Amino acid sequence: MPGSLQILMLIIGIFVIVLTSISLIILLGIKKKPEENHNLKNMQYIQNSFSNLGEMLMGSQRQATEIQDKRLQELNFQLTQRNDTLQKTVFDALAQIDTRLKDNSIVSEQKLEQIRQTMEKRITLMQDENSKKLDEMRATVDEKLQKTLEDRIGKSFQLVSERLEQVYKGLGEMQNLAAGVGDLKKVLSNVKTRGILGEIQLEAILEQILSPDQYEKNVAIKKGSQERVEFAVKLPGDGEGEVYLPIDAKFPVDTYTKLVEAYDAGIPAEVNQASKMLERAIKNFAKSIHDKYIHPPQTTDFGIMFLPIEGLYAEVVRSGLVETLQRDYKINIAGPTTMAALLNSLQMGFKTLAIQKHSSEVWNILGAVKTEFDKFGDVLSAAQQRINQANAELDKLVGTRTRQIQRKLRNVASLPEVTSSEILNIDIVDDDSVDYEPSEVK
Repeated sequence: MPGSLQILMLIIGIFVIVLTSISLIILLGIKKKPEENHNLKNMQYIQNSFSNLGEMLMGSQRQATEIQDKRLQELNFQLTQRNDTLQKTVFDALAQIDTRLKDNSIVSEQKLEQIRQTMEKRITLMQDENSKKLDEMRATVDEKLQKTLEDRIGKSFQLVSERLEQVYKGLGEMQNLAAGVGDLKKVLSNVKTRGILGEIQLEAILEQILSPDQYEKNVAIKKGSQERVEFAVKLPGDGEGEVYLPIDAKFPVDTYTKLVEAYDAGIPAEVNQASKMLERAIKNFAKSIHDKYIHPPQTTDFGIMFLPIEGLYAEVVRSGLVETLQRDYKINIAGPTTMAALLNSLQMGFKTLAIQKHSSEVWNILGAVKTEFDKFGDVLSAAQQRINQANAELDKLVGTRTRQIQRKLRNVASLPEVTSSEILNIDIVDDDSVDYEPSEVK
């Protein structure tokens, strides 16, 4: 390639020289202005020169092409040789690399095998140690769990035994309670006994609130009648006599029990039927009390029916019988709580009546006290005058007479107390031991 470039540069230089020469000739011919023949010769000469120049250029180009082809063949041969050498070198390097890789893989396999064997040994050793430690931990945990389990099971058995003992006691108490409930059912199954139960409860309430002279028991209201009301509260009448407020206890336990069972069963038809039976029984009791025990003016124009159970009283109030009994039979319903409130109201009324009854006596006593207090004021005034008079005489005696005596005795020498007491036969008295008692004013 460098040789062909030199040839090409040489051809270009020759072509430039020829062109310069032709230009000089043309310029010289123009300046000298030769004749036309001479110009024609010159033109022919120039044409010949161009022809020669073209041939020379063609020859130079042909030589340059041949030289270039020859150079290219040489370059191709060199490149082929170098490519073969490079391929051989690469094949040799690859073979060496393959050999080294095989050697390295063998070494790596050997090292990996050694590492695997080492790791297997270490893992086996760790597994053995872990197994030993796990066995020790398992034994320790089993021992602690066994001990804890035994303790907790012992405590649980003890607690269960205590609870079972309490359950046995509770069962015994429940059996006793069941026996008591059975006895109570037997007692309540008798109408007479039920009446006595309500009467006892009513009497206990009356004893707690009223005094014994404010009520009577088993009172015959109507003259000539054998009917006696259980209790009657004494109320003051218009004159000197007393008016009785009849109170009778009623306990329709059968109908009330059926109503409670119907509520528990949740059957509306049975509830309505039991409610009607209870209303009928309450109305019959109210009519009986009205006919037997209400007899004005010996009694009030109304009576009280005492129901010993709050649930029974609440059911009667809920059914709306209170107004019906008051309107039709002049009977008021009272439970244990309302009876206590009613008796407390009556007790306040009794206290008010007692105050009104004794108010005239209280005024007489206050008038007598006022008269005596006026007399007491006169006596105090007279005593005050006497005390003031005595005080004036004492001031006169202590002041004037004492100063005169002291003035007369001013020149007389005083003797010791002991000597003066011996001469005058006077005992020595300590001033602190003398107690002065105030005189009583009569």
